[in-house]
Amino acid sequence: MQFFDNKEESERVILVAVYEKGGKQESFDELEELVKTAGAVSVGKISQNLESVNGITYLGKGKLEELKTMLVALDATGIVCDTELTPVQMKNLSQILNIKIMDRTMVILDIFAARANTKEGKIQVELAQLKYNATMLVGLRPSLSRLGGGIGTRGPGEKKLEMDKRLIREQISKLKKDLEEVKQHRITQRKRRTSNDSPVACIVGYTNAGKSTLLNQLTRADVLAEDKLFATLDPTTRALQLPSGQNIMLTDTVGFISRLPHHLIQAFRSTLEEAKYSDMILHVVDASNQDMDRQMHAVYETLRQLEIEDKPVITVFNKKDKLSVIPALKDLRADATVFVSAKNGEGFPQLFNLIECKLQENRVYVETLVSYEEAALLANIRRYGQLLSEEYKEEGIFIKAYARKQDAAHLGQDRM
Repeated sequence: MQFFDNKEESERVILVAVYEKGGKQESFDELEELVKTAGAVSVGKISQNLESVNGITYLGKGKLEELKTMLVALDATGIVCDTELTPVQMKNLSQILNIKIMDRTMVILDIFAARANTKEGKIQVELAQLKYNATMLVGLRPSLSRLGGGIGTRGPGEKKLEMDKRLIREQISKLKKDLEEVKQHRITQRKRRTSNDSPVACIVGYTNAGKSTLLNQLTRADVLAEDKLFATLDPTTRALQLPSGQNIMLTDTVGFISRLPHHLIQAFRSTLEEAKYSDMILHVVDASNQDMDRQMHAVYETLRQLEIEDKPVITVFNKKDKLSVIPALKDLRADATVFVSAKNGEGFPQLFNLIECKLQENRVYVETLVSYEEAALLANIRRYGQLLSEEYKEEGIFIKAYARKQDAAHLGQDRM
């Protein structure tokens, strides 16, 4: 089922947020961008400051009346709340407002359903949707029955909402088995890359920070790179040869976002865990975004949930081309930082240098004589290390190099 037909009018929604006492009042900008990406139009916004979120109706009584008036005045077809609603809140809001009720999680799931192209991506999204729907079944049924299409109906959509919980559990069980098969295939691919012995750098970052653009510029890959949220979901791995001749594999991953739905993190765990098996992490940050600090925190929080906290991190402050003045930005959790423009390649030499320095930390320095019969060993040093000099003598080739420990051992050398 297509998300919406171009011949039909887009859903017209009002954005709703509740800020608890002491909580940070984030702007509606990101929610508005999510809604736009999902194919709807934001026609109004309403927020309320409360001691705590109303567990029954989300908003207080007065704001609900104000929202009712707005819905009529703006000819809205639904509302989108900036948090994940409970089944009770969803059901009560639907009954009180007599309109389609959606929350942040539903919108994100819908976008993921639109972006998933591979078998693994589609399974992951459907699994996340079904888990969400299973918990929200009571609240979603009356809300989504009000409209025939729109946000929340892509993928499993309304058809599977009409299944009882038993059928949903059966479908979840089947999808988990399918996903396990795909996961085993991914493990096989990872082992194949590992046997190739090339170091792996995993590219992570907030959605729309420029990860895919960076991968394309560095490796001449042809990954979809658009100025929109979650432009790509499926991980892509490409080879990069550094100026020193060292080969490294770069893996792009799905973009992170604040309050990434728990079900999505679980469903995409096998994909996101590419970072877990990497040698280093390239954390791409949109340096032109005023909300950059919050976005960086969201990335590190997601990595923490995935138990990925022990990798060297190079923070790549991207979109340098959009900055008139380069600010003194820092990332105290990173091992190194660099400013680049993935769009035009500015700053790439400095990035290459940082990557090589990190790789150098896993190498040992060797000075040794290699016989001509063993000259093939030098290929590994050129590929995975750094050959500083070679001198051809009658008895062999005298080299000075930085080599991986296993290659140094084959040369009969230890650290010098």
